[in-house]
Amino acid sequence: MEAKASNRTIIHSARIVNEGEITPGYVVIEGEFISEVGSGEAPAGLIAGCGSVIDADGRLLIPGGIDEHVHFRDPGLTHKADMATESRAAVAGGITSFIDMPNTVPATVTCKAVEDKMARAAQVSCANYGFFIGATNSNLDELLAADYTKVAGVKLFLGSSTGNMLVDSESTISRIMAEVPALIAVHAEDEAIISANRKAMVEKNGEDMPVSCHPVIRSREACVEATRKAVEGAHRYGARLHVLHISTADELQFFTAGPVEGKRITAETCPQYLLFSDEQYAAYGSGIKCNPAIKSAADRAALRKAVADGVIDVVATDHAPHLPQEKAGGAIKAVSGMPMIQFSLPVMMSLAAEGLLTYEQVVDKMCHNPARIFGIDRRGFIRKGYYADLVLLDDGCEPYTVTDDIILSRCGWSPLEGAPLSVRVDMTWVNGCNIWRHGILFSKRCAMPLNFLNNIHK
Repeated sequence: MEAKASNRTIIHSARIVNEGEITPGYVVIEGEFISEVGSGEAPAGLIAGCGSVIDADGRLLIPGGIDEHVHFRDPGLTHKADMATESRAAVAGGITSFIDMPNTVPATVTCKAVEDKMARAAQVSCANYGFFIGATNSNLDELLAADYTKVAGVKLFLGSSTGNMLVDSESTISRIMAEVPALIAVHAEDEAIISANRKAMVEKNGEDMPVSCHPVIRSREACVEATRKAVEGAHRYGARLHVLHISTADELQFFTAGPVEGKRITAETCPQYLLFSDEQYAAYGSGIKCNPAIKSAADRAALRKAVADGVIDVVATDHAPHLPQEKAGGAIKAVSGMPMIQFSLPVMMSLAAEGLLTYEQVVDKMCHNPARIFGIDRRGFIRKGYYADLVLLDDGCEPYTVTDDIILSRCGWSPLEGAPLSVRVDMTWVNGCNIWRHGILFSKRCAMPLNFLNNIHK
């Protein structure tokens, strides 16, 4: 019999969801890494040699989720959220790695600002962390100086959003597309169309119009036009483009189905566009106000199909917490954005349990493909030698609903309150540390910076 090793953990009798298959098996964690992956029953001697033994009892074991689109509000907006609170919400929801957006205060538009956020995350984050550098009309030198093995890519706003980092210079956009040697993640809404729509709607209705007018202001046409221009620019200049939060069926024409390997243009959508439609503004109000706006039920159906068919490559949250009082008002006055990270994986796995997707597809969109697209080193898969970022999910639990007492985001609310879920996160491991277990968060700091080893594209 093997000698018992205190730093070895075995998770056995699991249904492992990984690389397109669900396989009964076991995983051994040794230190920070996965040391063994096996199918079938774990040998008795192997179990006896591990210091910690987890009987999964037929539950789902998946790679840790990678959310490549979050706004953790740190620095400068920490009354809403910060890296500590939101990373706790992340691991409670099975998200073990995140990539944070640059529209903070100050905006993350210099290499020094990225370094400062990395230092902050190293102190407080429960989840592995990476950061975008933001583009402006005047910071191309900073974008070209960035180390894209440590920086996830460039965030480019073609429509105004929180932080007002709009890039509206055509020459600047062209140079970014042509010269930046890394992934460009784009918020694709046409600002001229939005501005004209807003002006016309305010003249007609005043500034107290209901939130149902939001998708009229931030319209389908604004999304389609901006996405068209971004994709045409990427083709023209050979840029590596990732289009964020697709919200319309019309935009799907610009993307191709199939594996992400070899794609230079990829697409993301978010759980809110797969769950809600404009018919629900009356019930949810500004709680589901986000940019781009939630569109029609037909758009929702098309997006769900695009996720299943591989036209959309990633499901991420655009996690954007605001305090409840900041969400007060209608289409003009209420701020846009919602907290989603704690419940995004349970929501998507619950949709799979209903038959709208498969468990394998959810893992592909939320674990595998973010790692592939961003070239993340040894994460996103259950493989020997990879970091032990793992999530144990119970898809046989009693159905439950999201209630305010379980919300960990600082803002204290969720648009999913009352939503029925059928899959629960039981345990989360980050770099081999069991940081979340049956509703209890352990405070041990085990997070690491993400390394983007294959992120140079020119």
